[in-house]
Amino acid sequence: MRRGTRHPCVVGTHERLARELRSALAGDVDFTATARALATMDASNYRRVPAGTVAPRDADDVAAALEVCRAHGVPVVPRGAGTSIGGQATGTGVVLDLTRHLDGLVSVDPEARTAVVRPGLVLGRLREAVRPYGLTFGPDPSTHRRCTLGGMIGNNACGAHSVAWGTTADNVRSLEVVSYRGERLTLGRDGRGAPPGLADLVDRNLALLRTGYPAGLPRRISGYALDALLPEHGRDVVRSFVGSEGTLGVVTEATVRLVPLPADPVLVVLGHADETAAADAAAGLLPLGPLTVEGMAADLVGDAAGLPRGGAWLFCEVDGEAAAAALVRAADAVDASVVRDPAGQRALWRIREDAAGTATRMPGGGDAWPGWEDCAVPPARLGAYLRDFRALLAGHGLRGTPYGHFGDGCVHVRIDFDLWTGKGVGAFRRFSEEVADLVVAHGGSLSGEHGDGKARAELLPRMYGDELVALFGAVKDLWDPDGGLNPGMLVLPEPLDSGLRFEGLPLVGLGREAARCVGVAKCRESGPAAGPEVMCPSFRATGEERHSTRGRARLLHEMALGEVITDGWRSEEVREALDLCLSCKGCRTDCPVGVDMAAYKAEFLDRHHAGPGGALRRPRSHWTMGGLPRWLDLFGRGLNTLTRLPFAARLAGVTEGRRLPVVADRTLTAWWEGRAPSRPPALTLWPDTFTDHLAPEAGRAAVRVLEAAGLGVGLAPGRVCCGLTYVSTGRLGAARRVMRRTLDALGAEGERDRPVVVLEPSCAATLRTDLPGLLPGDPRAARLAARVRTFAEALESLAPGWTPPRLDREVTGQTHCHQHAVLGDAADRRLRERAGLTGALEGGCCGLAGNFGFEPGHEEVSAACAEDRLLPALRAAPAAEVLADGFSCRTQIAELTDRRARHLAELLAEGLGEEP
Repeated sequence: MRRGTRHPCVVGTHERLARELRSALAGDVDFTATARALATMDASNYRRVPAGTVAPRDADDVAAALEVCRAHGVPVVPRGAGTSIGGQATGTGVVLDLTRHLDGLVSVDPEARTAVVRPGLVLGRLREAVRPYGLTFGPDPSTHRRCTLGGMIGNNACGAHSVAWGTTADNVRSLEVVSYRGERLTLGRDGRGAPPGLADLVDRNLALLRTGYPAGLPRRISGYALDALLPEHGRDVVRSFVGSEGTLGVVTEATVRLVPLPADPVLVVLGHADETAAADAAAGLLPLGPLTVEGMAADLVGDAAGLPRGGAWLFCEVDGEAAAAALVRAADAVDASVVRDPAGQRALWRIREDAAGTATRMPGGGDAWPGWEDCAVPPARLGAYLRDFRALLAGHGLRGTPYGHFGDGCVHVRIDFDLWTGKGVGAFRRFSEEVADLVVAHGGSLSGEHGDGKARAELLPRMYGDELVALFGAVKDLWDPDGGLNPGMLVLPEPLDSGLRFEGLPLVGLGREAARCVGVAKCRESGPAAGPEVMCPSFRATGEERHSTRGRARLLHEMALGEVITDGWRSEEVREALDLCLSCKGCRTDCPVGVDMAAYKAEFLDRHHAGPGGALRRPRSHWTMGGLPRWLDLFGRGLNTLTRLPFAARLAGVTEGRRLPVVADRTLTAWWEGRAPSRPPALTLWPDTFTDHLAPEAGRAAVRVLEAAGLGVGLAPGRVCCGLTYVSTGRLGAARRVMRRTLDALGAEGERDRPVVVLEPSCAATLRTDLPGLLPGDPRAARLAARVRTFAEALESLAPGWTPPRLDREVTGQTHCHQHAVLGDAADRRLRERAGLTGALEGGCCGLAGNFGFEPGHEEVSAACAEDRLLPALRAAPAAEVLADGFSCRTQIAELTDRRARHLAELLAEGLGEEP
C-alpha cells in the first residue's frame, strides 16, 4: 500500500480485528467505547478516533499486534503519555499503549553511564533510579514526571538542560525496534539496522542532504534528520530515527546515555527590562557554560515571589558558587538573584514547569491553544524573531505568551485562536502559514522540541523545499513500505486545519468546560508527589487513564460530541470513570488550566439520575450518606442504634468493612445553648454537620482558643448546612434547597459583615465556591462566601497580636485536600510555627473523602490513596502529634492506624491548660 494512504478501518471489522489480536498476544486488547474515547486526543488541537487500543506486554506482543494489524490493513500508532502537542499520538487504527506494561527499567551501568529502558518508562522514574549514582538523563522536558522515554524518542524531546546535554537524539546509544512488517531491528550509531537501500538512497542525494538543512540550529526537530546518515556523520541510524514520530518503527527498548548531576546546582535568575532584552542577552551567556538558559516574561510569571526586578527573566542553572558569580558579573541584567536553597529553586522551576498549562489561560480570561508551541531559530536571532513574532500576533489580532528555551532559540507559546468557528479556523490557517514563513526567514525550524505532527507537517516544504520533503517520503517507503505506521504524520500529511477536536462541540455546557483540558497530563504524574499537591489521587492509586482528571475530561468531551460515547447523560462509561473521582478538588488548583472535575462530576450525576426512574437508579449511599445532615437532624444519637442493627450497612448502601462514625452524646449547638458568651461576638462560628454531631470536641476547643485570643464568638442560628453531601453525590436540586434554607435561617445574621469561621475545610470550601456557583442569582450567597474564614485565618486577621501557647512539639498528618485546593493553608502554617509545632503536613488525599470511602467497591482505592502519602508520613514520625482538620481525614487515620488525629484547635486548646 502506498505510504500515507488512508487505511480502511470500518466499524464492522473491529470485532474480528479485536478477536484476532486477543488470540495473538498476551497483553490487553480494549476496543470498548471508553478505551477509544480516551485515545482520541493527545495534548494538541486534534482528534482522531481509533479502532481500539492494545497494551503489549513485551516486544513479542508488539510484533504480534503489528502482524495482525498489517493483515487487516489497519494503521498503528505507538503512544506514551499522550502529551504530544502536534497530534502525532492519535490514530484512526490501533493505538499501542506502551505505558501499561512496557514501562520497565531493564538495567543501569553506572561505570559506562548508560541505562537500558523500555519505551513506557516515565522519565522521572529513570532519573530517580540513577540519582543514587550521581547521574541523570540529560533531556528533561517540563513534563518529566509523566512523559515516557518512548515518547521522547519519538519527538526528540529536549528540555531545559539541552544547552548543556543536548536533545534526546544526542543521548540515545542504540534502539530495539519492530517494523510494521514485524521485523526486529537493532539500530546503532554506526549504520547498523538500516533498511536495505537506505545507504544507497543517501549516497544518491549527498548534495541535497549537505545543503538542505538550516545551519546553526541546536533545536532543529522538524522532519527526518537524514543528514545524520551522511558518511561524514558515521551513517548514524539512531540519530536519524529519533524524532520520526512513530512513522518508521515501534521502539521496544533503548540504551541511553547518562550524564553526571551537577555537584552544586545554583539557580541564577537574571532580570531584564523586557522579553526581547532577555532574548538578546541569552546567546551571550552560552560561552560561560550554563546548564540552562530559560526565558519567561511578566505576562506569564505574573507576581510570582522570589524574582528580581525586571519585566522578563532568564533562569540560568550553573554548577557552583563561582560559576554563579561569573554569570552575574558577565550578564547585562537589570537585577539578579542567586538561589541556592533547593526548596526555593523548586518553587521557581515549578513556574516554568507549569507554563504549558498556565499559558493556556489568558490574562483577563479566555483560552489559548497549542499549534505553534515550539518554533526555534538560531539563538543569536531570537530577539529579532520575537519582535517580528509579536508584531505578527498583533497584526492578526491574536494574543500569546512566549516563553521557553532562550539559550537554544526555542520559543513556546499558546495563542488565543478561535478554533470553534469556521471563520476562526480559517484565520488559524492563515496565521500558521505566515508564521511558518517568518520562522524560515529567520533561519529557523518549525519545530524546536515537540515534533511536527498534524500541526506543522503540511508546512514542511516551506522550510525544506519540495525536493527534500520528497526524499522524506522515499525514506518512509524504505522503512514502512505498507504505510501502516502513523500515516498522515510527516509524510503526505493531512491539512493542519482538519480534524480539530472542537468540531461539533457545543459552545456552552459541560463539554465546553471539559474541552479546557489541553492534555498536558499533570494529573498523570508518577513518583513522589511534589509538595502539597493533591491531583490526582485516583490515578495515583490505579494508574489507569480513565481515572485521571484528563481521562475523565476526555470522556466528557466525547460524551458531548456523541460519536464514540453515544448515550449522552446516561453514559455508563462516564459514570464508571467518575465513580472513582474522590471530588478532592485537587485539579481545581493543581491542574494548570483549572479543570474542576469535582464540579463536573456533581453536574453529571445530577443529570445522569434525572428524569423518570432516576431516583431509583441512584445508589442507596446517595440517599443515606448524601443525606447525612438530614438524618442526623432527625435521629441524632439514635443513628448509633440504627447502625448497629444487622444488615444496617447493606440497607444503607455502604460497605460492611468499615466502622461508621459514632454520633456524639451532645452536639456542639446543645453545648453552646448551655453557656453564656464571654463578650459580644466578633465572628460567627459555623456549626457544620460533622463538627456539630460527630466531633463537637473540635468545636468546643475552637471556641476556647478564639475566646482566649480575646474574640467574642457567636454561633450561626437555626439549621444551617453548606450542602456539601448533596453536592458531592450530585443532588444539585436538593443542594440548592438546603443552601436557600440556610440563607433564610441566617436572616439578619446573614447580612452582617463579621467573619464566618468554618472548622471543617470541606464545608468551608463548599461555602466559598459551590454556594455562589449554584445560587448565582442570590446576592446573599456571594456575601456569605466572601465572609468565610478558616480557624487560622480568623486568628491571624482578627487577633494579630495574640500569642498562641508554645507547644514545642513535632506534628505530622495531612493538609485537607479542599483546603489546599480552595482555601489555602498559609495562615495555618504561620500559626503552627508561632505555636512551636514543627514538621510538615503532607498533601494528597486521605482517601475517605466523605461518602466515597464508605461506598462498596471503593475500599481498595480508598486505602491506596491513604497509602500514597498520608500513612507513610505517619509511619515516618511515630512520636509526632497527628494533625488533620478534616473529619474524613481523622476518621480514615483512626480506621487504618492506631493513631488519633486532632484538629489544630484541639492542640492549641490543650496548650491553654485545663478548661475551667
